[in-house]
Amino acid sequence: MTATDDQKEASKTPVLKLASGIEGFDLISQGGLPIGRTTLLAGTAGSAKTLFAAQFLAEGIRKHDEAGVFVTFEEPPEDIRKNLLSMGWKIETWEVEKKWAFVDAAPQPGEEIVMAGDFDLGALLARIEHAVNRIGAKRVSIDSLGAVFTQFSDSGLVRAELRRLAAALRAMGITVIMTAERTDEYGEIARFGVEEFVADNVIILRNVLEDAKRRRTIEILKFRGTVHRKGEYPFTVLPDQGIVIIPLSSIELKLRSSDLRVTSGSQELDRMCGGGFFRDSLILVSGATGCGKTLMTAEFIAGGSENNEKCLLFAYEESREQLIRNATGWGIDFEKYERDGLLKVVCAYPESAGLEDHLIQIKAEIDLFKPNRIAVDSVSALERVATRHSFRDFIITLVSFVKQREIPGLFTATTANLMGGPSVTESHFSSITDTIILLRYVEMLGEMRRGLTVLKMRGSMHEKEIREFTIDNKGMHICKPFRNVIGILTGKPEYLTMDEMDRVGSLFAD
Repeated sequence: MTATDDQKEASKTPVLKLASGIEGFDLISQGGLPIGRTTLLAGTAGSAKTLFAAQFLAEGIRKHDEAGVFVTFEEPPEDIRKNLLSMGWKIETWEVEKKWAFVDAAPQPGEEIVMAGDFDLGALLARIEHAVNRIGAKRVSIDSLGAVFTQFSDSGLVRAELRRLAAALRAMGITVIMTAERTDEYGEIARFGVEEFVADNVIILRNVLEDAKRRRTIEILKFRGTVHRKGEYPFTVLPDQGIVIIPLSSIELKLRSSDLRVTSGSQELDRMCGGGFFRDSLILVSGATGCGKTLMTAEFIAGGSENNEKCLLFAYEESREQLIRNATGWGIDFEKYERDGLLKVVCAYPESAGLEDHLIQIKAEIDLFKPNRIAVDSVSALERVATRHSFRDFIITLVSFVKQREIPGLFTATTANLMGGPSVTESHFSSITDTIILLRYVEMLGEMRRGLTVLKMRGSMHEKEIREFTIDNKGMHICKPFRNVIGILTGKPEYLTMDEMDRVGSLFAD
């Protein structure tokens, strides 16, 4: 078979991918990085380029027993070892075991950088090839191309040498990441404008400042000859884990539905909902501060615990002690449920971490505790640490994660207006939740009263009336419907006289 025949045969072979091991990345890349090809990883300062490049090698060692070579042009190996200690990666041990090798091309202290028109990468390629062969590497990370460019005075030579570098690495049969700097989050792909043309694949990391909050995202801009998920995906950096990407696009509408019912914790509310909540339903309880959302959460937890179900409660507005005190005041013993192993309470201030970090903590706690139902009080408290875009992503991912486990989840949201009206949380949640319960204050003849209605319940008949409810030391008591008040849900209740009620009734009769 001739060389031309070999090329034709190779062109018919699909592009295979190498699992990166970076959490979430293999989902959005649909398998990892194309094997034997070069990927440009571009980003501004602080976007985690070096960490991604190092993690690509570390996860290859830890999860796939694949050795890797790290080529550094900026930081000496000793600094890189120290910087990555917080991730729990034992680089020195891996070097001894011949699983990790450094190629140190960083300038030495006091060394003058010489720019020469005839400078080439021949010596560097020889060092990389030697390191690859010495440890049998499958992966190479080069950090960063920006430092390479300082060695060249001619842009044409830059492109030629980069093509030579990429071709030589491809010939070695290794999978390569090359990092490059950007000057603008949404501007040129890389600083010198030629880097992306010599790479088979392009990935962009961003660290955007929006509304005084930083938000890191990753986007696969180009994978030559293979498919990948489109768009930006949020990610965070965690100690002992490194980069964790939140793959929103992995959410698929392939979830099973259950006809089994579970109690809300209130017999009367169960009747309003046609017999209780579906076992795999997501419930949004929306209302103004103080109108009973936390009480409904406590009764939801009590209803599960009394049926020997494990319950997990995430609280972002009150401490564990406050929650226990409040529950005790309603006749609910949270401490007993904890002692029996039926309840775990996780409390955190929203400002204690980024939104992506909170999401990862929620997922980790659910996987660890394996609850039969969960509650989050309140989701809207997390709006304070997020942009509108990132909060929407958070809601979608959280709902999908809970749905996939087929357990009921109750989420509370606080409306900005005391008398009701939509909130940001409610607008994001409304189309993806199964049940929406609205709690409202109702002003009647100089007295503040409370109203409850089941606005939506997917897949089930439910009561449509707005019922009054009261709160005492035994919890919530749902009473009769309001018959002489209109405008409750709009936040502008009006009291009707009997004559006005008769006129309204006659309109419906006609």
